[in-house]
Formats: sequence, structure tokens, C-alpha cells
Amino acid sequence: MQMASTSKPAPKAQPKPQPKADFQKLKGKWLRPDGGYVVEIKSVQDNGVLDASYANPQPIKISKANASLDGDKITVHIEFDDVNYRGSFYDLIYNPQTDQLQGTYYQAVMGQRFDIAFVRMP
Repeated sequence: MQMASTSKPAPKAQPKPQPKADFQKLKGKWLRPDGGYVVEIKSVQDNGVLDASYANPQPIKISKANASLDGDKITVHIEFDDVNYRGSFYDLIYNPQTDQLQGTYYQAVMGQRFDIAFVRMP
């Protein structure tokens, strides 16, 4: 006859809380100086979904816009769904030292990537 164990099971390791990103610093108008393109981030939800618009200089439809954390870096992904832009996107990283969004633009029609940066507009 075996005796029932009275020891408690080991507690499960709790996942480490993820640092909460301050996505609100992304709000505002951002200018790409090499062409006059403007991204406006009107609001940011806690889950990273962006209410954003883009103009080149006419408005271009955005199909998806979100912010996320990659380690301690805030990243931004903006994808387009418009004539001559379908499948094109920006992958950006917020640089707090320069207050810029820096990264790449993928131009789907040409199948090319370009290094770009956006500066905050006053």
C-alpha cells in the first residue's frame, strides 16, 4: 500500500512581465524629407494598433498600421493597399535620441527596398 504524497506541486514559473511601451510618443506628423511624404499617427491603442494616414502628396490607403516592441525598441509597420502601392510597406524603428522613425521602405512594384527616415513635424 502506497501512502499519498502530501507535498504541494512546485509553483509554475510566472512569465516575466513585458515592459509596457510608450507608444504614445509616436503620435504626430512625420515627414520623409527626401520626398515630402507624410505619415500622420493620430492615435495608438495599447495593443499597438495605429490610426494613421499617409500622403504622397495625395492620400494613399493604409491596409495595416501597428507598433510593437522588439526588445526595448519600438517598431512601426505600415502597409499600403492602393493603386501602385499594393504590397508596399514601411518597417521603421523609433529612435528616441533623434526623435526620428528610421528604417526601410519596400516598393512592391519595383521590388526594391530603400533606407529612409521620417522627422517629426512641428
